[in-house]
Amino acid sequence: MARAPRGFVSIFAAILLAPTWRAQTGLPPEWEIRKQIEALAESLTRLKPVLAQVRAEEWPGRGAPDTYIEQLKTLRTELGYLERSAEILRARPDRLTAVLDTFLRLDRFQLLLASLEEGVRRYQNPALADLLRSVYAEGAPSRESLRQYLLDLAQAKEQELEIADREAQRCRDVLIRQPPARPSRSGGPGTQERP
Repeated sequence: MARAPRGFVSIFAAILLAPTWRAQTGLPPEWEIRKQIEALAESLTRLKPVLAQVRAEEWPGRGAPDTYIEQLKTLRTELGYLERSAEILRARPDRLTAVLDTFLRLDRFQLLLASLEEGVRRYQNPALADLLRSVYAEGAPSRESLRQYLLDLAQAKEQELEIADREAQRCRDVLIRQPPARPSRSGGPGTQERP
């Protein structure tokens, strides 16, 4: 039975030790990340009843552009996407793409919300605009935690790739330095090998 080259064993050992390595890289444990994601999801859920009070369809009668109506629809749709994205992230907090998707959606949501808030302030009710801002601001610690986790996870994944690349290079060097296998000269039973 052929033995696996030493480098491949090292790669498998690195994969098996990933949870230990995760702790050594400074990434928070998954349960903590899930807790932060739940806090983020809760802060977004608290926005729904406040957004329900926004009546952008009445604003054009007060001189507002029609784009606010579409913006409100987009904001509500984005909120649904954000909730789904947070759900995916909660299930797989180690996935860089899930963290990045949630973060970028949050960024887009924040821009849309800021614009809508100005419309609410101007064409509906300044107190409602303040409420929108304050409810969204309650989630600031969760959003900051997500931003920091994104940076930390990206750095950890980068380090993992560097380690895997170095190990692959080392394995390749070991394989290149091995002498080529000599073909067997046995001609069957009773034949002699020549020196």
